[in-house]
Amino acid sequence: MVPPDALNLPVAAVLDTLRTRFGNDLDRALSGDPVIPGPHRAPDTGTGWIRRANVVGINVRTVGSFWKTIHYVLTLSPVQDSIHFLPVWEPGVVGSLYGVASRHINPEFYDAEFASEIPALYDAEHQLCAVVNVLHLLGRSVGMDVIPHTDRFSEIVLGNPALFEWMRRDGERIVDHRASLHEEVEKLIEAFVASEGPAIPRLQDTRLFGAHSEAERNLLLFGLPDDQEGRNRRRSQLVHFLHSRGYEPVPATMGPPYRGIEVDPDKPPGGTAHEKWYEYRITRPQPMSRVFGPLARYKFYERKNDNRDWEIDFTRPREFVWDYFEEFYASVQRRFDFDYMRGDMSHVQMRPDGVPPVTDRFYDPLRAVKERVQRRVPSFAYFAESFLAPADTMAYGDEVDHLEASRAEVTLGDLQSEPVGSLEFLQRFRYYLDVASTRTVIPSQTVLTGDKDDPRFDGFYLGGNELRLFCALCIVDMPSYMALGFRLRDEHPSPVPNEYYSKLFVFHEDDGPKATTGPYRFGSNVRLYKNLERLFQFVEKLPHGFRNGSVSWLLPPSPTAATRVIAWEVRIPEAIYLFVCNTDTHQPVKNRRISWTRSNSPASVSLLFSTDPASAAPKKGIPCLSVQIDGPQKHLFLDSLRPGECRAYRIQET
Repeated sequence: MVPPDALNLPVAAVLDTLRTRFGNDLDRALSGDPVIPGPHRAPDTGTGWIRRANVVGINVRTVGSFWKTIHYVLTLSPVQDSIHFLPVWEPGVVGSLYGVASRHINPEFYDAEFASEIPALYDAEHQLCAVVNVLHLLGRSVGMDVIPHTDRFSEIVLGNPALFEWMRRDGERIVDHRASLHEEVEKLIEAFVASEGPAIPRLQDTRLFGAHSEAERNLLLFGLPDDQEGRNRRRSQLVHFLHSRGYEPVPATMGPPYRGIEVDPDKPPGGTAHEKWYEYRITRPQPMSRVFGPLARYKFYERKNDNRDWEIDFTRPREFVWDYFEEFYASVQRRFDFDYMRGDMSHVQMRPDGVPPVTDRFYDPLRAVKERVQRRVPSFAYFAESFLAPADTMAYGDEVDHLEASRAEVTLGDLQSEPVGSLEFLQRFRYYLDVASTRTVIPSQTVLTGDKDDPRFDGFYLGGNELRLFCALCIVDMPSYMALGFRLRDEHPSPVPNEYYSKLFVFHEDDGPKATTGPYRFGSNVRLYKNLERLFQFVEKLPHGFRNGSVSWLLPPSPTAATRVIAWEVRIPEAIYLFVCNTDTHQPVKNRRISWTRSNSPASVSLLFSTDPASAAPKKGIPCLSVQIDGPQKHLFLDSLRPGECRAYRIQET
């Protein structure tokens, strides 16, 4: 069943299917508490399992609710054994899932039909917990996002000004960004409550900071947790109160030099004639310098010279900020029993001198969260969002050094940002193999990500899609990542409506270039879907030990594109499997020799699978692979491969 049809099934029908399979275990899973452990939760299990995981990333907006994730996952192959949820909290000003607006689970992802079937799951929080349980029943590990920033005017920022960096603006000039400016903001917020009254009238105490817990303070500032509309209205009033006086949190930045911002004169401000909202830019930018206006990063370190020159003092971590950040995400993991974290913006490394020789808990906040959770769950792993850019490009120093110091097991990489077979694709592919074989962090065979599913990358997915997934599933000593729309993604020679791009559902905008006017639409590329289903079915039938086989490269990707054929073997005790691909999606390959360096000679070679249906079964006139022994030299001789074709063989040694 294709995903759109599965999403349209009645909830009751899916529950009946699951109950037939799991019986009473399903009823336990639907309790709304974390009661079904993940597949890697054995006491002696470490984090190495994620180095071979095949992850599917799901933006819940594209399927409609937490529960509908189950409908979608039932269309996946069992070899795709891990689910990553994009952020699950209430979103901020542009509806961005990565602009966390509060600590509340996003009620947008609540499913009323599911609640009518299981009344105990009466809100989005309980439904998310049940969904994680069911995914565990289905043999999937489940990952959460850990995000070192929030929406710039989130409840978290406004309720905890000391956790963030502030500035004061007079018109178009930033006139104050002292390290202690949050103290003035706290007094202004207390003045706001004294003037406007508490959000809940019966609560009269206006001494907010130091006198109340965060939960009590949020009641005074914003109101009851289940009144999202009222909380948002109250938050807007407080934001206006601060902004009209020139006080704003400093927006998050990306890329060296990270620090030093000013109002961007090239971008017109929004707002009204009386209150303008400005865009910002780095004062001395480098190529990857960015300012993310809707976001604010936690202030993890003190500042030098009272922040006069925007310099961070990395020798003075603000421990209470680290404690807050770590415990926030550790509490999320406890509540929902997530198996790993995907670290957002893992490439951020702000130290101008690069990675120091010795690192500790206060080196990186994402590492700190992982290690906090691991006190309870030793198998909790870290999948980093980092693109392995050259040194000093997206981070100071070398990204791999940073990822190792951050204790990441795997990283996303950037294979998805180049067309298959291009020189850049082959260079990155080879570099990732080198990293995987020499370092402690493993790059992913990434097929497609939610943030690359937009018109900018249409040209990269006009061909080679079968090869992307073939490598993801058959290079078994590397992880993989696939966004949910890949299997049906249409070819887009020119841009199509926004509703066909999952990237634009990370936001929720009603107008402008990122606007969507209806639900996400899966493509209708039945040809691709059938080809990929054939591939999944082939991999599913391989012996159980295949996923843990040892990989040896016979013909690794050429960083000069001297050849566009790649070949590797996977060895398990009972068999040797050979995989061969033509990464050129336009030209066939003919008469290619692949050296066989093992002491034993290959006695026979059997074709098992081809991504090209015309080559799927050996026939007269259909090219295959033959064995050639020329004195001491042994070769596998490949007659030809069609453009973009991938094949799998079983080899019998003498």
